[in-house]
Amino acid sequence: MEHNFPAEKNQPNKEQRLDEKMRAYREEYERPQMSEIQVAKLRRTIREAEKMKQQKHKKTGIIRFTVTAAAAASIFIALPNLSYPIAHAMEQLPLIGPLASAVTFRNYEYETDRHMADISVPQIELPEVQPEQLPTDNQVQENLERSTEEINREIQDITDKLIAEFEAHMQDEEGYQDVVVKSEVLATQADYFTLKLICYQGAGSGYQWNYYYTIDLNTGERLQLKDLFQEGADYITPISENIKEQMQARMDADENVYYWLNDEIEEWNFKAITDETSFYLNEKDNVVIGFNEGDVAPMYMGTVEFEIPAEVLAGIRK
Repeated sequence: MEHNFPAEKNQPNKEQRLDEKMRAYREEYERPQMSEIQVAKLRRTIREAEKMKQQKHKKTGIIRFTVTAAAAASIFIALPNLSYPIAHAMEQLPLIGPLASAVTFRNYEYETDRHMADISVPQIELPEVQPEQLPTDNQVQENLERSTEEINREIQDITDKLIAEFEAHMQDEEGYQDVVVKSEVLATQADYFTLKLICYQGAGSGYQWNYYYTIDLNTGERLQLKDLFQEGADYITPISENIKEQMQARMDADENVYYWLNDEIEEWNFKAITDETSFYLNEKDNVVIGFNEGDVAPMYMGTVEFEIPAEVLAGIRK
C-alpha cells in the first residue's frame, strides 16, 4: 500500500519522517471503510513506529511523556456481560434460505494503548417452526439442530480460547497484542448455508486464519468436500492441478505475488489439497478453496482463495 506524504521545503529529518508516517497510518486507521483486520494491522504498525520513536528519544537523553487528546480518546474499555445463559442476539444478520440464519451471540471488546480485542461471536439459529411446517422427513430437522449445535459449540470453544489467551497476555507489561474475530455469511446457493469465521491475532507479527461452516439444508448435515462429488470420483487431482495453474498465472501477472509452487525448498511447495482443506460454494455454485496465511504462500500474501471453474469439475459433481 502506498502513502503520499506532504512535501516540505527543507529535507525532513528522521523524526519528522517518522511523524509523517505515523499520521498517514492514523488516517488510514480512522477510515470507516477499513475492515477490522486491516485496522488491527495498522494499529500494530503505529505502535511499532511509536516504540521506535521512544527508543530514539531515550538514546539522545530526551524522555518525554505526552498524551494527546486523540490518544486519550482512543483508550477505552467496553467489557460486556460474557455469561452464556443471559447472552442474547445483538445484531441480526441476513437470513439465508428458509431454515437458517446467523446472529451475533456476544461481543467482547477491550482496548488500551497496548491491548485491543474486538471479538464478535456469531451463532447459527434455526427459526421456530410449527409442526405443519416441519420437513416431511423429520430426520432433516433433527440433523439441522444437531449440526447447528455442533458448529455453535465449536465457535464458542475457539473464541473462549482466544479471549483466555488475550487476558493472560495482558499481564505482560511490555508487549502489545491485537485480537479480532468477525464473521461473514457467504454467498451461497439456496440449498446451503455457509458461515465464515475470520480470526486475527497480532503480537509482534500478525496472523489471520479462517473457518468455514457449511450446512446442507436438504439433509441438515454439515457439508464435506467429498459430498459435492459422485461416489468414487477423483476430485483431489483436478482441483489441485487447477490451483497450481492459477498460482502460476497470478505470479506471471504480478511480480509481487508469490506462492510456494516451484520453491527451492521442496517440502514447502504446494502439491495437493486434502479432504480437510477449507472450501465453500459461491453464488455461481463453484467450489472455492481457501488457505490460511502461510499455508501455500509467504505470510505477507495473507489468506488466499481459488475459485475452481465449473468446467474443471464437469462430470464428477453431483
